[in-house]
Amino acid sequence: MNLKIEPKQIIDAYSTPIVQQTSFWSKVKERLGLNSSAFEFSVRNSDIYANVGGFSYTHADFILFFQYLNAEDYVAYVPYGPEIEPSEANQGQFLEELSESLRSYLPRHCVALRYDLNWQSHWCKSEDFDEEGNWVGLPKKELQEIKLNYGTCNRNLRKSNTNILPANTIILDLSREEREILSAMKPKTRYNISLALRKGIDVRRVGVEGLGVWYDLYTETALRNGLYLNDISYFRNMFVPKMENPDDDVRVELMIAYYDDMPLAALFLVLSAHRATYLYGASSSVFRNLMPTYALQWRAIQIAKASGCREYDMFGIAPGPDPSHPMYGLYKFKQGFGGEIYHQLGCWDYPLEEDKYTYLTARELQMQGYYQD
Repeated sequence: MNLKIEPKQIIDAYSTPIVQQTSFWSKVKERLGLNSSAFEFSVRNSDIYANVGGFSYTHADFILFFQYLNAEDYVAYVPYGPEIEPSEANQGQFLEELSESLRSYLPRHCVALRYDLNWQSHWCKSEDFDEEGNWVGLPKKELQEIKLNYGTCNRNLRKSNTNILPANTIILDLSREEREILSAMKPKTRYNISLALRKGIDVRRVGVEGLGVWYDLYTETALRNGLYLNDISYFRNMFVPKMENPDDDVRVELMIAYYDDMPLAALFLVLSAHRATYLYGASSSVFRNLMPTYALQWRAIQIAKASGCREYDMFGIAPGPDPSHPMYGLYKFKQGFGGEIYHQLGCWDYPLEEDKYTYLTARELQMQGYYQD
């Protein structure tokens, strides 16, 4: 495979709808103690795309983050990248070539490269859905690895035991008129939006001054659902990079739904290139009958569309309608807004130090991440 790679400045990263691959996100994570590096690469189109000839090249880039496991060992993590998606049959060879090319540029003690791939899952053919149209899920890990490693030299790609970012999401098409977006929603969702607005739910766009209100709602939500509780500084860092280095390609919106000046729900919306991503959400346990989260989502969709976004990423659902899944509630809520369910490949590893990688995977089995298939 004809692939060339070289480091680049993070500030020069290309514009992308994937917020986790922007220089803005790199600044956010840097303030949280996570360093990163950017790389430019070029690859011949005939090497990565099926039924393509000639000598033309694709030029792209990606940002990887250094996740330290101890004082010296680390994983080089690429969130939702690389963005370019080779044809299915060429994906393993591309990742292998990219990984081997990166070796000489990485500091010592890299245990593995971890690609959190937002490429479409290989198991989304018609036979992978039941009679009701529900996804039947993934085959065993071993079978996934056999397929992705097909055509590689080292057969070294491993399916991670955990997905760091959600591998299943819902994407709304914002290129339609508002009435068309509404008509694609489930009747109950449309009714709840209308109910919330009739009952006086007021959705306000706030800035960093709204963080205290956000954090109170977020803390209540985390405790109610047994989720890990981040410090308020984690969310403050969503605003600081924007204030220090204005970036027209990325915008952060904090939105709060009120009833008689009582905050009931809130969300972080990030707009990057042509996509809006519903990144974080929180809600109160009181006045849930007023459906504030529905009015909040609808207003976020309207803002995204008015800002020129063509997609609205709901960012994370259960893989199917399984009531036992911890994200089943999100599946039901987000599916009501219409849109297309999108199943992604999730996290894949390319081990560089086998013994340490074996220890890492054993430890991760005991610390299963939230976004599981």
